[in-house]
Parts: sequence; structure tokens; C-alpha cells
Amino acid sequence: MEVKSYRDDIKAYKGKSISLMVYEGDTRPVGRLSKGLVNRVKKVLEVEDFKGKEGEILKVPTVGLSVNAVYLVGIGKKEKVSEDTYRRASANLIKRLKKDKVESTLVLTPRRGDLPEEITKALTEGAILGSYSFDKYKSKKEDRFEVKEVLIYRGEDKGIEKGRIFAEAQNYTRNLVNEPGNVINPVTLSEEAKRLAEEYGLECRIYDEKEIQEMGMMALYSVGKGSATPPRFIHLTYRPQGKAKERIAIVGKGLTFDSGGLNIKPGDYMRNMKMDKSGACAVLGIMKAVAQLKPQVEVHGIIAAAENMPDGNAYRPDDVIRAKNGKYIEIDNTDAEGRVTMADSLSYASELKPDKIIDMATLTGACMVALGEYTAGLFTNAPDFAEEIKEIAKRTGERVWELPMDDERLRKKIKNTVADVLNTGGRYGGAITAAMFLEEFVGEGIKWVHLDIAGPAWSKEDYAYYTKGGTGFGVRTCLEYIMKVGG
Repeated sequence: MEVKSYRDDIKAYKGKSISLMVYEGDTRPVGRLSKGLVNRVKKVLEVEDFKGKEGEILKVPTVGLSVNAVYLVGIGKKEKVSEDTYRRASANLIKRLKKDKVESTLVLTPRRGDLPEEITKALTEGAILGSYSFDKYKSKKEDRFEVKEVLIYRGEDKGIEKGRIFAEAQNYTRNLVNEPGNVINPVTLSEEAKRLAEEYGLECRIYDEKEIQEMGMMALYSVGKGSATPPRFIHLTYRPQGKAKERIAIVGKGLTFDSGGLNIKPGDYMRNMKMDKSGACAVLGIMKAVAQLKPQVEVHGIIAAAENMPDGNAYRPDDVIRAKNGKYIEIDNTDAEGRVTMADSLSYASELKPDKIIDMATLTGACMVALGEYTAGLFTNAPDFAEEIKEIAKRTGERVWELPMDDERLRKKIKNTVADVLNTGGRYGGAITAAMFLEEFVGEGIKWVHLDIAGPAWSKEDYAYYTKGGTGFGVRTCLEYIMKVGG
């Protein structure tokens, strides 16, 4: 799909369609169209119950005039419209155009004059994200239809370019998440990281299972040693020209498939566990975009990749494992493996002495119980850093909600052990005790935000700019933060 700005006279436009976004209860912007289109649209509005509520789309056939159809796209009450409203509206419009097999459109908003960069960017992201589909493994693709061109009336070119990079990074992430475990495993994920680095000029270091042990990453190695496919540790680096304003580490959980290990999951809970690599895939998507955006920030992408499988070599309940930072972990449950691998990732990241660490992990079902399937849990050791991420997430539409880290009685649940820390704290407050576990491996003085993306990383339904499957959650929020620091 090509997204461009259109700055000529609206009334002179001749194409497949015009899509006009309108506030609820206000169809006055229809008057900006040519006289023939205005008359046709008004006649249809007289008989249709279109109010302009968010999510409403009305198609007005206009064959014989300058375009074949006018789409009225409701964006809701004016006072409630946000950047994400435009992003959602743009995605829903593209889905409708695909359904109607309309290959191009001119998009108008209710705003007069040049569109701000952030709204242009949101419209662009929505269009590209809304066009996403994963049909790689469908033999017959003859029914697939793609919208080829979206013109944004008086859109800002910089916003279009940023929106394209952000959205393509998220779609790239979705593709990786949707790949099954027989395609993406620790070795092939590391090969993809290397390919990405070569294409975009990133530094790349891949550590194999022997080097992982030599580096003292026995937490990662222990989780991965039950699989026929060995673990890998991935470190991608972007360095800006000149002095970096900050050094940021982005850490992603990389369980390419999670069977639960010896504490094996029931069948229903093992289904879709290819998505347990969502955090790692987001890291790759972020690094892809960062290399193109070139912020004045040093960014490290860090992934501990493993398969959690049960065999005679698998790690066991009651095992005690030494992590990279020297702390010992007692294993209570092998299905709480993600945090064990993240222990080594966060220890490694801390050794780089970053100013900040953001980690993303499909870590706990408990977080989904607390917040539902559409919101990530946010945990932090730095309230000011958390506030920045929360404000950015409001704009990106990637919902986050902060959960507390100050309950020392809960913390005791992971300390009541023969080792330094236990890998589970029981059923209640499970998302919090998991975050407390991770905090044990964050270096002193480093600001840290942990995002438990177990719910929003995978969608069971189509809505807004998402389809069923991997969502690429977290990519745009992290990129917005990086660009805020060094854009």
C-alpha cells in the first residue's frame, strides 16, 4: 500500500472513492465535496440512520460522478476524539474498502487546513495496520484483495513517513509472532536477527549454547536444554552518529514455543504458545524501525531464545540454577520459565549500564485475570519513567495499567526458598510476584519498566487495527519513547 499526501482541490479529485471522517451528529464537512457528490450524499443521508458514531461507516454509491463512492466514517463525539480515534477509523475504513474491493481512496478529516504530524501519522499507521493479513500458508490466495493507494488530504509528509515505519515494524512483528514453532525456533530466530542486522546496518552478536554456558547464563540454558533445538542469545545494537542522549535496552521474552516443560500444560493451554515469543519479536520490530528512524539514542535489543520442552534432559521442579548475575533460582514450576530466561537477559542488559530498560514478556495468565485481554500490566522501579510510558501509551492506543510493587508480604513469597529467589510466588498476585522476580536481576540505579503483555500480545478476534493472531503490541509505544528521547 502506498500512502501519500494530497494537496490539490478536493472538488477536482477524480478517483475510486472519497472517504470523509465526520464527528457524531455533524455531517457539515460533506459540503466540502463537489456539488454533484454533495447532492447524492445528502439524499442518502435523508433515508439512512447514520449518526457518525465511532465505528459507523456509510457507503454512498456515486457511480457516474467524479468518484464511484463516498464513504462517511464516524469518529464519535468531537471532544473525545484522540490520535488513536483516527488510527482506529483509518484501519476500519481500510478493512471496509478491502471488503468492497475498492483499490484507492482520498481521506478527509473534519479538520481544516494542514493536518498535524501526529494525526497524519495515526492515519497512516491505521491504514497500514488495517491492511494486515497473515495468509502465508494458504494455498489459494485468489480472493485476496489489497487497497493500493491512500491519499491523505493535506497530510504532513514527515508524519506519513514515520507512520509507515512504525506500522511496518509492527506488521513485521506480527508476521514473526504468527509463525509456528516448526518455522521459528531459537536458531531460526537468531538467523532472522542476523539477517535484519545485515539489511539495516545494526551490530549483531549471536551466542550459541556453548557460549551461553561459558557466559554463566545457566538460567537460559537450563530452560532450553530440554529441547532438541538449542537455545540462543541475541544482542542487536544501534549506535547513532555523534553522542547519544541516552542508552536504552529493550528486552523481550523469546520462548519460541512453551509446552510447560515437565509441568506440562493441558492441551487447551498449549495451543497458540507460538505467541510466547511476542516480546522477542517486538524487539526485532523495534530495532528494524530504529535503524530507519536514526534517533540520537543508543539502543540495545536483547533476546534470550529457547524452547521449553519435556525430555530426559529438561530442568526439573526443585532444581537450583545460577543466573548470570550470580543469584540462585529455585524452580517451583517449570511452566514459569519465561522469567527464568529473562533473569539472564536482564542481568546481561544491566551489565551494559543503560540509563533505562524496558522489557516485554508474555509472562503471566494472572495479569490477564487482573486486567483482561486488551491491557498490559506495567511494573516499575521508577515512577517518573512509568508516567512517561503511560502517557505515550494513551496516544498509541496500546493500553497499559500500572500494578503495585510495594507489597513486601507478597515479595516474601518468592523469598521463602532455599535459594536467593523462587521462580513462582503462588496463584494470588502472580503478575506482581513475577515482576518482583524480574526486579532481582535489574542492576542498581537503572530505571526499569516491565510490561506483562500476556493479554494484548495475541488477539482472538478482529477489532480496530488488529486481526486474529499476533498483534505486535508494544512496538509503537517503545518507538515513541525512543523518538521522544532522541528524535
